Amino acid sequence: MKLRRQQQERGALAPTGRGGTSPFADLNRIRNEIDRLFEDPFALTTGTSFFEGWQPSLDVYDDKDRITIKAELPGMKLENIDVSVHGNVLSISGERKHEEEHKERESYRAERYFGRFQRSVTLPAAVDAGKVQATYKDGILTVECPKSEEAKPKQIQVKTS
Repeated sequence: MKLRRQQQERGALAPTGRGGTSPFADLNRIRNEIDRLFEDPFALTTGTSFFEGWQPSLDVYDDKDRITIKAELPGMKLENIDVSVHGNVLSISGERKHEEEHKERESYRAERYFGRFQRSVTLPAAVDAGKVQATYKDGILTVECPKSEEAKPKQIQVKTS
């Protein structure tokens, strides 16, 4: 019997059917996505996560000069990660590949996702796409997006008349 990772809050594992997924795996994913929408209906993330394998967790920080995005991508190789900015949307995509095949044995417990992913974030302010920098260390992708001059807050001096 092969096992597929499910979110821990809703019953950790489910046996797979002949198609490679549990008959209830897609329903569980939809329920989890609906729960997420009710918990944070104005979330900064966009994209279609229904029926997709996995998405990395993100943190988004906004300060006066830049927007910083940190994504958890443990076990990924740098050459398998793509980062792009289109308008006010930052996209992180890539593929986590299987490390090895276990042909002579069945999985007793398999909780890690493998395969392609894409995660998009609507940025809260305009950024200078030419100055965006990304670094990857210890499984964490950090993307620094400097705000464009128009998006930075400006101090207005009040004059007396």
